[in-house]
Amino acid sequence: MIRTEHREKAWKFPFVEYSPSNKTTEKLPLIIQLHGAGERGSGGDDLSLVDVHGFSKIVKDKDYNCMIVMPQCPPNSFWAARVESIVEFIGQIINKFNVDSSKVYLTGLSMGGYGTWYTAMARPDIFAAIAPVCGGGMAWNAGSLTMPVWVFHGSEDETVSPVQSDEMVAAIKKSGGDVTYSRINGVGHAVQEYAYTEELLNWLLDKRKK
Repeated sequence: MIRTEHREKAWKFPFVEYSPSNKTTEKLPLIIQLHGAGERGSGGDDLSLVDVHGFSKIVKDKDYNCMIVMPQCPPNSFWAARVESIVEFIGQIINKFNVDSSKVYLTGLSMGGYGTWYTAMARPDIFAAIAPVCGGGMAWNAGSLTMPVWVFHGSEDETVSPVQSDEMVAAIKKSGGDVTYSRINGVGHAVQEYAYTEELLNWLLDKRKK
């Protein structure tokens, strides 16, 4: 896929875009990936940070029929505090690019995992599926999640307790939601190495908003 950096001030966040090398007029599914706390930047001065973890490693040498967008959070903030801006940013992307609005997905790791939970709970109408990785949310509000959810967490995570994901998964199940849980035994906070695979990418792209 082709990697493009965007730093124009009109965007809510600077971001990296991955899109197919073969240009098409077909509307593309959109995956938004939110990075962790260590990959925050200052005005997009180092957008290579958003490539450190996540889907970058599997899409850089192979085309997929989708668009992957990785925004960068400013250094003095965090994703869960920027839910409104994330929603506005997604709207900008949908309006600017040829996006299939019935196939919009959200994922993120650590700080981005929290951002994924909080944004999806605030605006479940936007997303066809989400994949929070080693994050946490508000279990009492899990019933608002109407889309399929695939959760990842390492059993030995000492940075974000796996209890955070345990509680969210239990609450989704209790509310009758569609949830898959990969709680990886013997793995700590670096569970993203097990989460961001072609299997997850294809799982997301198979979902369409009802």
